[in-house]
Amino acid sequence: MEISLLLRGLAIGLAIAAPVGPIGILCIRQSLAFGWVHGFVAGLGAATADAMYGCVAAFGLTFVTNFLIEQQFWLRLVGGAFLCYLGVKTFISIPSETAVSTRGNTLTGVYTSTWMLTLTNPATILAFAAIFSGLGLASIEQNYLSAILLVVGVFCGSALWWLLLSTTVTLIKTKLNLKWVNRLSGSVITAFGIVALLTL
Repeated sequence: MEISLLLRGLAIGLAIAAPVGPIGILCIRQSLAFGWVHGFVAGLGAATADAMYGCVAAFGLTFVTNFLIEQQFWLRLVGGAFLCYLGVKTFISIPSETAVSTRGNTLTGVYTSTWMLTLTNPATILAFAAIFSGLGLASIEQNYLSAILLVVGVFCGSALWWLLLSTTVTLIKTKLNLKWVNRLSGSVITAFGIVALLTL
């Protein structure tokens, strides 16, 4: 039973993380500019937020869910504005300058920014709640061990995806034009930010 829950959590974490969105683009960009460690740490920030939302869904913390839904306007506003800022910054950055500025791009900052960006999307908690209900996992709220195992699985699944993505991108780095990667990823990140602001 425990192994089954862990594997289910792993699958849920992979399913939540895999769709390419603004966090995926940021992870790819970090991997290209600074190496797989930065890309993976960026992903770990998102994986931590996924685990936190998974925890809310697994333990049935409805008051947290309601609070996040009530504050989604401000969360989207902050997240959308930050995405626009990151997108423009990425678009205008020059690869050679980016490479030498690694010292200022700390792992803590990379981790924190993706963690906060993922948390500013309250729809994630609704996705977890829907998945848990669809898989018949809503009943585990009363079993703390089962809920913890499921959340650990979610974190590991999400982290596994970011590890695979950052490693793959780093391996094909030499075949890519970093200048155009910056422009493309900057445009996409900015677009995500604009969409978030327009849907307020």
